[in-house]
Amino acid sequence: MSTPAGEGEDSVTTGDTAQKDGRTRNRHPRGLLILWNVEMWERFSFYGMRAILVLFLAAPEDQGGLGLAPHIAAAIFGIYGALVNLLALPGGWLADRLWGSYRAVLWGGVVITAGHCTLAVPAGSGATYLGLLLVAAGTGMLKPSISTMVGRLYDHEQDAAERDASRRDAGFSLFYMGISVGAFAAPLITGYLGERIDWHAGFGAAAVGMLIGLLVCLRGGRRLPAVTRERVRTAKPAELRRMLSLCTAAVAFVVLLCLGLVALWGMSFTKGIIQAVTALTVLIPVIYFVTMFRTAGLDQVDRSRLRAYIWIFLAASMFWMIAEQGGSLVSLFARDHVDRDLFGWEFPTSWFQSLGPFYSILLAGAFAALWIRMGTRQPSTAAKFAIGLGGLGVATLIMAGAGMAAAGGERVSPMWLLVAFLVQIMAEMCLSPTGLSVTTRLAPPRFANQLMSLWFLSVAMGSALSSQVVQLGTVWSPGTYFAVLGCAALACAGAVAVSRKHLSRLMRGVN
Repeated sequence: MSTPAGEGEDSVTTGDTAQKDGRTRNRHPRGLLILWNVEMWERFSFYGMRAILVLFLAAPEDQGGLGLAPHIAAAIFGIYGALVNLLALPGGWLADRLWGSYRAVLWGGVVITAGHCTLAVPAGSGATYLGLLLVAAGTGMLKPSISTMVGRLYDHEQDAAERDASRRDAGFSLFYMGISVGAFAAPLITGYLGERIDWHAGFGAAAVGMLIGLLVCLRGGRRLPAVTRERVRTAKPAELRRMLSLCTAAVAFVVLLCLGLVALWGMSFTKGIIQAVTALTVLIPVIYFVTMFRTAGLDQVDRSRLRAYIWIFLAASMFWMIAEQGGSLVSLFARDHVDRDLFGWEFPTSWFQSLGPFYSILLAGAFAALWIRMGTRQPSTAAKFAIGLGGLGVATLIMAGAGMAAAGGERVSPMWLLVAFLVQIMAEMCLSPTGLSVTTRLAPPRFANQLMSLWFLSVAMGSALSSQVVQLGTVWSPGTYFAVLGCAALACAGAVAVSRKHLSRLMRGVN
């Protein structure tokens, strides 16, 4: 790990601090490099599998795929994304009240590795769905906990100067760079193996990536500070029974609703699961909001801010509903309608999935510097959401242009996708960090963790809703489909822009 700017070369590289000439030279805490590597390899496995998932599901059986209709493949992709974020709720609870963060990361890595290994075995649709469920469950255990461990590295430091917020922010910036590195490299490797050699070879590469991350976690665990490995709180038997009851009720809801749809409406089991998981994903945020509003003791300011957050949540869900289709219908469009010839060689479709992380690496620092430079003159939270939704609408309309250009049967230039992904990432940088920030600012003290869970539930709900919306692709041409989505995003952006003053008043707690 490189030293921050302004630090001398004579600092000790393995400690938290070093004394030289009577001065204390600060470095990032011991353990950050370990967690950086674990996260990088976990994201490599996650995004590597994700890059080829919809292509594998929609590939004909004689080409090694499952042979599903494109809209069903895209719907399964959306439901998988919803489950990843839904299962972070019980995963975070296990880490906080039973296992501790380190054990949650460790066992999450084991489950993820098992899921990727299951996907790597060519054993039909049953193995595929089991593998996806295992990866989603393991990610739900690992993802919330590893970020918590990074924060505790800085909580562990003794010197007040070392707990400076800027060092913590810099540490998280380095940590999240690992996400972008893993997400960028993964589609290039798993995509080539999956599309050019065998789909299951691509899934196997994702399994190897997670296995490396798991080994790093095991070997480096003993070098992590004790505070990152201890249990914060041990769950009482009554709490454990309550969580088990809630999880059982959620599973029973999905199973019973699915069976009812299959029996009464004649749906296939796959479609029944898609509908049931979507219903659960919409129901859980409703329960969260109703429970919070009915809590005794909330003052007028807290209720006003919660009302504001409902609109933030809905706008974010709309954003993710469209943005998440970059890995499903946009990927299928690239497969069928984009000219991928590169000096006489056709590169894999999944390589387009590296564009988002690549743009993130290039632009993240620029956006952070822009907001700091603007200071108090930067746009309000509502304005940033409107800009983000508007940018997403423009990106989707660019895809509509690509769809219309391909209507004659000719393959279009990859520049359509290069520009669309660039605009989408710029839009995401306006909305996503702002959403995380406003969540922490609007949350009443007693609901700080629950409101952060709701932010991730907005991603889950967007993914689940996309599994419904993508089915319109069977009715409309790609040009019409993307045009309607783009206009919907622009309309939502306009509504947020018009309401920004009202939202600002609600956020300050003024009725």
